[in-house]
Amino acid sequence: VDVDRIGLDRLRNGTFSECARNEGEAATVVPFLAREDHEASDLIRPLDRFPFVPDDAGRLDQDCYEAFNIQVQGLMRRMTATGARSLVIGVSGGLDSTQALLVACRAFDRLDLPRTGILAYTMPGFATSDGTKSNAWALMTALGVTGAEIDIRPAAEQMFKDIGHPYAEGRPVHDITFENVQAGLRTDYLFRLANQNKAFVLGTGDLSELALGWATYGVGDHMSHYNVNGGVAKTLIRHLIRWVAAGDLIGGEARETLHAILDTEISPELVPAKDGVIQSTEGTVGPYALNDFFLFYLSRFGMNPSKVAFLAHQAWGDAGAGEWPANTPEDEKVEYDLATIKGWLRKFLIRFFQTAQFKRSALPNGPKVVTGGSLSPRGDWRAPSDGSARVWLDELEANVPD
Repeated sequence: VDVDRIGLDRLRNGTFSECARNEGEAATVVPFLAREDHEASDLIRPLDRFPFVPDDAGRLDQDCYEAFNIQVQGLMRRMTATGARSLVIGVSGGLDSTQALLVACRAFDRLDLPRTGILAYTMPGFATSDGTKSNAWALMTALGVTGAEIDIRPAAEQMFKDIGHPYAEGRPVHDITFENVQAGLRTDYLFRLANQNKAFVLGTGDLSELALGWATYGVGDHMSHYNVNGGVAKTLIRHLIRWVAAGDLIGGEARETLHAILDTEISPELVPAKDGVIQSTEGTVGPYALNDFFLFYLSRFGMNPSKVAFLAHQAWGDAGAGEWPANTPEDEKVEYDLATIKGWLRKFLIRFFQTAQFKRSALPNGPKVVTGGSLSPRGDWRAPSDGSARVWLDELEANVPD
């Protein structure tokens, strides 16, 4: 029995005390003896590797149904409230923009609006691969939206020249400015296209990216008029796309392309490949499977980092133990030792508590979807933008061996 978790849950959930007050003497007190082990031991109870993705196939189907329809209903409500009949979205050929586009198509269908009112743009940059670009076009074509392409490289080159960036002189400097010029231009184009077409910009960034601050602030992928993915964890988005592909909500023409997108490595594609190796998101911020695990137990319960590390090792220490969610590919069934978990948790704590809050303090609206809660400043998470991660880092270092 995890007494600590029960206590933390009661701090966040008022139903227990309300029930006790309402029931009064009718409540039954059950005495029992408890002991506390001073030496770490393995858990007896099973522990989900993916807190946002149930292992049971029936529950996963239900969760995908509910999550997808919450997203759809949220977008429908925003369109009804604003009187909008079209929207603008950037389609990269990656997971997040794919999920947002699927939600948009379903919302338009439910509102009896033609999908041609979805103005989808793919905007290749200096590192856009042929694979993601072709997937973006195949998806837009299969879904019957209005697709177009804007090459952002000429505008980016002009900006590099204007600000005196070394790349304008032919030097291969691929720094954060090089990346953010591209991300910023894409969003800038989308906002101006929305103005021109009396539409609004649909955001694509997900909950996991908000936790990590993995977004270009301001006029970048951080901003939109409405973000349907802001309450959905990356690990769940993978299964949502699989769920849509297996059903018939948006038509079967896109099914093959959806599976191709699922098989593509996650990358912002802002820096050209080096020696055939593309820019890897998870190589920089860590595996999303671990980051989503950290996020759930830190934000939902407020557990100490050392306990989160222990639970993560129990869940991820042995790939052959326990159950995996339905349809999980074999190459995604991996395991992590405690040292690896501690290393990525250390980076997560710095990003989550110290460097990313200022982005979350200025988020666009979006629906709350998953059980773990929302990171919106208008929802479940409010924190100072100039906070320090030191107290969490010290606790991790003191109580988790290397």
